[in-house]
Amino acid sequence: MARRTVAIGLLLALCAGAANAEETKAGPWRALFDGKTLDGWTAKIAKHPVGDNYRQTFVADHGVIRVSYAGYDKLDGQFGHLFYKTPFKAYRLKLTYRFLTEGGLADTPSWARSNSGIMFLSQSPDSMTVDQPFPVSVEFQLLGKEGDAPRPTGAVCTPGLTITIDGAKVKEHCTPPANAPTVPNGTWTTAELEVLPNGEITQKINGVAVHHYADVTLDPDDTVAGGAKPYILARGARPVTEGYIALQSEGHPIEFKDIQIQELTAP
Repeated sequence: MARRTVAIGLLLALCAGAANAEETKAGPWRALFDGKTLDGWTAKIAKHPVGDNYRQTFVADHGVIRVSYAGYDKLDGQFGHLFYKTPFKAYRLKLTYRFLTEGGLADTPSWARSNSGIMFLSQSPDSMTVDQPFPVSVEFQLLGKEGDAPRPTGAVCTPGLTITIDGAKVKEHCTPPANAPTVPNGTWTTAELEVLPNGEITQKINGVAVHHYADVTLDPDDTVAGGAKPYILARGARPVTEGYIALQSEGHPIEFKDIQIQELTAP
């Protein structure tokens, strides 16, 4: 019954979101990745300064951005993010991703195996502390299959933030999707994100909506985005309406391609 209730709530929210989407003006789709270089992107890896693409964690190769650990001996908590240079307010983002079949590093935490994400409405890489593992942001979490149990992709996580689903403030750090698939590693999967001018957000996997939420707000009580407390407290519990997009390195090799954005404006 709980799953049915969530699904009904998601459907109602999507109907309202569709009406709002029709009222927005959409610009042209454009690529954020040229398929050959990391021009326009900046690495920020925990324990390293902004711009240090430590041991070539992020690699542009034959049309993909690859998270690679070929140069690592161990992860050692060095979670990373590759930020696009421009902050965005309202937009549609789409990309294709796949977790590679080779495993991650031996010391990757169990929760981080076959785990990555698209961070958005994020603080800038320059505003992160050197040791900060995750930016204050919303995460469109991407998961691959690990073991025999279902592990659906497409959760929403909120380091440093809060959101509301069906008008209720979410207390959990990560909220699993109601109807997303478990995707075997090695499978190309499409992720789509819509951030409307009114603050409503929809996540889709392979064209199917798996999450709808709103009211992204800084959370002074957050304990997840380590090192970010001064950043949050300096701003208070205020709405977040603009931020950066970043691709995550969390201990398992993954590839991203066909990264495109369509900016939206209110009428």
